[in-house]
Amino acid sequence: MTSVNGCEQQLLAITDRATQYGDGCFTTMLVEHQQVQLWSLHLTRLKVSLERLAITAPNWQQVYTDVIALALKYPHKGGIKILISRGSGGRGYNPTGCNDTQVIITHFEWPLHYQQWQQQGIVLGVCQQRMGNSPMLAGMKHLNRLEQVLLKQEIEQAGWVDAIALDGDDRVIETTVANLFWRKGNTVYTPALQRAGVAGVMRQHVLDMLYELNCDYQVGDFDLAAVFAADEVFITNALMALVPINQIQTTQYSEHTMFEILWKRLHSC
Repeated sequence: MTSVNGCEQQLLAITDRATQYGDGCFTTMLVEHQQVQLWSLHLTRLKVSLERLAITAPNWQQVYTDVIALALKYPHKGGIKILISRGSGGRGYNPTGCNDTQVIITHFEWPLHYQQWQQQGIVLGVCQQRMGNSPMLAGMKHLNRLEQVLLKQEIEQAGWVDAIALDGDDRVIETTVANLFWRKGNTVYTPALQRAGVAGVMRQHVLDMLYELNCDYQVGDFDLAAVFAADEVFITNALMALVPINQIQTTQYSEHTMFEILWKRLHSC
């Protein structure tokens, strides 16, 4: 089922700015036992993104009501996606006068292969294509995902499960579907996302957990050599939660100490 502004329907105007310009944002949430996970973090990111894009906020109570109704369909695991568009209006790129915010909510079964990833870990490649630096959009999960589409094509051609993406200055940013963490000694590292990348909800939750556990961590600019020198690596997003990395190119990682600590913490909350 797909709902648009609370009404069940499958149609969206061809003049909608989501299709014309990618003018909007989205978030994808995990549902476990009929409960939306990390709702407050998803809501905060949506609100911040709409403020940055100067899109009129929807009726959040109605959005929440619709999301909770869909969550009840999943006694085990599922996913819900909220996509918010500026709607139709404006002249060309100019959105002036467009206050026709559209909220599209869809739901789906949880990808079962994530369980295998969580239990067994995965191998990553490294993309040759580079992500562009765009401070105006960095951190947001906006609707223009063309970089990810192109990176995914490269991954498919290479036969990888996923891969690390760098920016034009060879800084590590993320993978094509997740945020990246690694541990060296007693310190956990993750890339800063002021220039490119998505500030994932699970990424924020992991940083919060590291703080609560009094673990040392650094958010900053790092090159690929820092990742290769790590004792362990793991990736995160809202649907897969945490996934350990066994290998990147020819570099292998046998330790999963921090992954296991965070996994235990995540499932005790």
